[in-house]
Order: sequence, then structure tokens, then C-alpha cells
Amino acid sequence: MPDLLLELFSEEIPARMQRRAAEDLKSLLTNALVDAGVTYEGAKAYATPRRLALHVAGLPAGSKATREERKGPRVGAPEKALAGFLRGAGLSSAEEAEVHNDPKKGDFYVAVIEKPGRKTEEIVADVMPDIIRNFPWPKSQRWGSGSLRWVRPLHSIVCTFGPETEEPEVIPFEVDGIVSGKTTYGHRFMAPEAIDVRRLEDYMSKLEAAKVVLDADRRKDIIEADAKNAATALGLELVEDAGLLEEVAGLNEWPTVLIGSYDESFLQLPDEVIQLTIKVNQKNFVLRDPATSKLTNKFALTANIVAKDGGTKIIAGNEKVVSARLSDAKFFWETDLKTKLESNVSRLQDIVFHEKLGSVAARVDRLERLAAEIAPLVGADIEQTKRAARLAKADLVSAMVFEFPELQGLMGRYYAEAQGEDAAVAQAIEDHYKPAGASDDVPTSPVSIAVALADKLDILAGFWAIDEKPTGSKDPFALRRAALGVIRLVLENDLRLPLRDVLVQSLRRNLADIAAARGENALSELPFIGKGKAGEGVVKDIFSMVSKAADVVLANVSDKIPETSLESGLIDDLLGFFADRMKVVLKDKGVRHDLIDAVLARGDQDDIALIVKQAEALAGLLGSEDGANLLAGYKRAANILRAEEKKDGKTFAGKPDASLLEERVEKDLVAALDGVLAEVKPMLDATDYSGAMAALAKLRGPVDGFFDNIHVNAEKAEVRENRLKILSEIRAAIHQVADFSKIAG
Repeated sequence: MPDLLLELFSEEIPARMQRRAAEDLKSLLTNALVDAGVTYEGAKAYATPRRLALHVAGLPAGSKATREERKGPRVGAPEKALAGFLRGAGLSSAEEAEVHNDPKKGDFYVAVIEKPGRKTEEIVADVMPDIIRNFPWPKSQRWGSGSLRWVRPLHSIVCTFGPETEEPEVIPFEVDGIVSGKTTYGHRFMAPEAIDVRRLEDYMSKLEAAKVVLDADRRKDIIEADAKNAATALGLELVEDAGLLEEVAGLNEWPTVLIGSYDESFLQLPDEVIQLTIKVNQKNFVLRDPATSKLTNKFALTANIVAKDGGTKIIAGNEKVVSARLSDAKFFWETDLKTKLESNVSRLQDIVFHEKLGSVAARVDRLERLAAEIAPLVGADIEQTKRAARLAKADLVSAMVFEFPELQGLMGRYYAEAQGEDAAVAQAIEDHYKPAGASDDVPTSPVSIAVALADKLDILAGFWAIDEKPTGSKDPFALRRAALGVIRLVLENDLRLPLRDVLVQSLRRNLADIAAARGENALSELPFIGKGKAGEGVVKDIFSMVSKAADVVLANVSDKIPETSLESGLIDDLLGFFADRMKVVLKDKGVRHDLIDAVLARGDQDDIALIVKQAEALAGLLGSEDGANLLAGYKRAANILRAEEKKDGKTFAGKPDASLLEERVEKDLVAALDGVLAEVKPMLDATDYSGAMAALAKLRGPVDGFFDNIHVNAEKAEVRENRLKILSEIRAAIHQVADFSKIAG
């Protein structure tokens, strides 16, 4: 079957856009072919700095003719209905439609739409101009006198079609004066002459001969292998960087690896600074000593040419730029070291964290207080924790972080170490942003944990206070990531954290800062303050305390907020947000989300670690035969209770009357319930959830025996009510562990 070869040849396409553009070209053309009734066996897209290419294999010679009958309104229907039908069917009048008869519904219109088959070449020639003109580049430009907008000036188009056994034909079309053909061009410098191509194999081999490697993944393999080999020859190893490798492959059509060096005096800079400087400014890889894992003064660069002098001038040029940039970095480093981190804290007042939440300096004050309260809960030294929180954001005003924002935290650690801060404090300054993603490490040092938790909880409480919550897929302030970070910090360090209390304290501080910085109007805008006179009173009470000491404000502000707003409304909403994130975490562990709901439904629970342990223990119980049968028995009991309580208009709480127990199985069940209730409570108090679940599983036999042998709705009213109390006891006993009504199945 025929194959299609397409190439769009232009000036250099930004590396970051190439892969997406190649896939967009593939999807746009193949979707257009399928919509036109043309199927294909396979398609593959390619990209180099100067071209997008597409090969579509196994295309038929053309599309098949189609005939479609589209049913319309009945004859005599309103004019609007008829006009809409005619317009949708592409008919100009009712006379062009057929009239069919239905014995039950009468006569109705039918549009017969016949589409003749078309040659594949015609379809491609028809759709390609629009694809090119409307290509979804992130950024595009118009040049010269033409109207076409493209990422860079488009020079030529290759479009050939035909079977392997025949000479392919050029599919003719034109875009802004550029006519499709079979001519492309090789490497800009080493083989710039025109090349006539036929199909994919011929195209790739001729490009290779013209010093162009078409496949980006192959270019990546060449760069990585050559760089590793060159490093090994020097007794060194390559510091791998997947993102940089992808970018460099998008900058070179004929990658050639060379080794450069810089003055050893720059090695006094932190390794991360050296690597980032060389990467950002020259797109080069750094090399390290495998014996020490420290960087050396060598780097690997990738040229887009095989130079006649062996690359001497290219290496010299890169070395000159690298040395200049490292000199800048050294100046930043030495300048920053002259200023104590403590001195930088006051400068944070000039940086706005959020217009409604004040400056970064105000946020640092909140972090210091909140981290100090969390410290005892995680076994951290309070004074070290306060110091770390105080200095955590100080590197944001350093020259190095201004140049390389991605080094925030890390540079703070280096400056803290150089200025004699405690090791735990320095480490916490770096770690407090972590974990920043699913693959990021979780801090394990107590001081780091305390400051990292404070950082994330303050963000969540603050943005909840101003009603800036994630909506749908939008999360501009990364609040989902912050919540997941808190959950990972707690779970992976096996911490006990009273989340509600900590969030309330954090919310108090945000409210105090809002009041102090922006006045009464800012508080009035908050969604949970309340409306009318009650809300006005709350605002005035809070604002009247702003002039007093901060401790007074923090001690009283929560009392001035309506309990239904702060304690039950806002905080419960935020805890629900955490519950949703926990479901994501537990799903990865194989625990169903409904088990989290069952555990949370027990009541006011905000200890993440205990919630997860309960859910995991519940999963273990329900995975056993006893647990599955107990769930079935619970649902049967709950259904009967629900129906009878609705019918009688009352509940059946209370202990069953022993004198009304007529059958042995109900006596056995009551005795088992008493035993399990006595056994489960101390286990729950000791957080022995597996033991509590195992104790609960003992009810399986007595519950089965009760339902197999007892008629609950006995003729005697007092016996019936007593048996309903037994069912209520079953429900209450199980609800001590989890609300089984939330469990699916």
C-alpha cells in the first residue's frame, strides 16, 4: 500500500517545541485522513532543529464512496424544524429530500447524502494548507510580505505519496507561495545543497549522508554515549541530566561531543551552582570524579558540526563563556557571604507574598511561631526550629537566588553553613520546601520536618482564609502539592500530628496579619466572617486588637470568629481537602477510597497517621472471609434498623433486656457484643487497630447465627423492640471502628 512522506523545512525551531510540534503534525493529519474516510497502518513523526517530518504507512489509494440516509421531521412540521434539518443535511429546499412513509407516524422527510470516493492525494492536498496555516505553535511570527504565521520562517515543503514498488508522486499544494515538492536540504554548514527525496528510507539515508540525524531519540543516544565515553577516557563520569539531554538533542542535527575545561579556582563554588551556571548559559554537561563524587573542572559540550581543527575554536569559545559566567557566580557567592542571613530577613518586607496575605516577612513571623508549636510534636529542638524558620526565606534576596531562583533553599543552607549556623538549622533551610513532588525526598531531621510542615500548613490556611482554593484542574498556588507534602511528611516519618489544632493556630496568624496589614475592609471580604451586624461585630473585635501585642491578638482572635465559620466550616472544609488527598496516597497503596470515608465518618479525626492505619487495618479485615461476612451482616442489620426506625419514628438505642432474650443465639450474640465492646475500646485507645479489627471479626459467627435463626419482627412488641436494640448494638459496636455504611459492596 502507498506511503506518505511529509516534511516542513524552516529556520531553527526552539528545542522545547519540537516534540510537541511533531506529534501535533501527526495527529492533525491522521485525524483529517480518518475523518475523510482514509485509514492507515501506522504513523511516526520526527523533528530536528530545522524540520518537522511525518511518515504515514499503509494508506489506501483513496476513500470509499458513502451513502447516508438522515431522517428528518414529519411532513407538515413547523418551518423552523424543517429549516434546521435542511441546513444540517446540506439541502437547499424540501424538494431535494425524499419523503418516506411510516404506517404509525405518517410521512417524514429523509435526506440522502451521497459522498463520492476521493483519491488520498486529493484529500492530503486539500487539508494540508489549513493544517499549516492554523498550526498550534505556542508562539508564531509573520515575516516578509506573506500572511503565513509560523514559528520561524518556513522555506520548503516535501510531500510525496506512492507504493514501494513505484516512483512516488508529489502531492501538489501551495501555502503562502511555498509549493510542495520533493526537495529538502541537509546540514546548514556541512551539506547545505538541495536533495531530492522519494520515500522514508531514501529520505533518512540521504539526510544522514548530508549530516542530519532525523530521529531525536537517536541524537540523544549519540550525545549520551559519546559524552560518557569521553568522560571515561579522562577517568571521570558524566553527571546525567535528562532535561538538558533532550534540549541539546533539539539544538543539533549532527551532534559532536567535545571536552572543555575551566579554572580550578571556580571549584570553591557549590557544585550545584557550577552545574546550573554551565547548563543554563551554555547547555553543557559537567563531569565529576567518581572517587569523590565532586565536580571537576571539565565539561562536555555538544557542537553541531565536525570542525576541521578538531573543535579547538569551539572549545575555546565555550571555555571563554563558561569562565565569564562562573566569574559572575563567584561574585554573587562572595557578595552574599558578606551579608548575614539574619540581616536579609528585614529585606523580605519588600517582597509581597500575596496581595491579601501580606509580605514574605510577615509570613516568616507566622512560620517561626507555627514551627515552634509543631517542634515538640515531632521531637525537634524548639530554639533550633525557630531559628531555621526565621532564616528559611532569607536567601530569597540573595544575588545567587535572584540569578537562579531554582536554588532557593539550597543556597540558604550553604550560606548558613558558611556563617556558622547549627547543622540542623542549615539543613532545615534547604529542606523546608520538600517534598516538592512525588519523586522528591522527604525530610527526616526533626527540625527540617517541623519547618517543612509549618511552611505548607501556613500556605494552606492562608489561602483557605481568603477563599483561593483549587478549582477543577486549576491550582495556581500548588495547594494540592502542599497537602500531599504534609501527608507524606507525616506518614513517612510516622508522626502523630493534631492537624485541626495546628490549622486553627495557623489561621489565627493569617487573620491577624490581614487585619494588621489591610484593615477592616480586608477582613469584611473574607468568605467565612459572616454578613450583617454579626459580621461587622467580628471585624471590629479583631481589628481592635491589632494595636495590642501580637500574642494578645493570637490568643483572642479565634474566639472572635464564629465557631461555625472557623472551627466547623472553614477548618472542616480544609480537613476534607486533606481527606481527598489521602485517598490519592492510599490508592497508590492499594487501599480503597471508601475505606477512608468509613474511618473519617467515625467523628472528629484529624490525625493523618492514625486515619491511614485504621484504613489499612479495615482493608485487612474486609479482605478476610470473616470481614466480608461481617460487612454483609452489618448491612442487613442497618437496613432493618433504618426501615423500622422510619416506621416507628424513633431509634432503638440502649442495652437489650436480658429477660426478653428467648433464644440461645440471641443470648450468644449479646454476650459476644459485650465481650467485643470491652475488648475493642482499650485497643482503640492504644491505637491497636489491627487488634481491634481482629476482635470485631469475632462477631461474624454470632451475627450469622442470629440472622439464620431469629425473626426480628416478633409478634410480641417488647421482644421485637429488644431484638432491634440488639441490631442497634451491632451497629454501634462496628461504628467504634468504622462506619460500614460508607463501604461499597
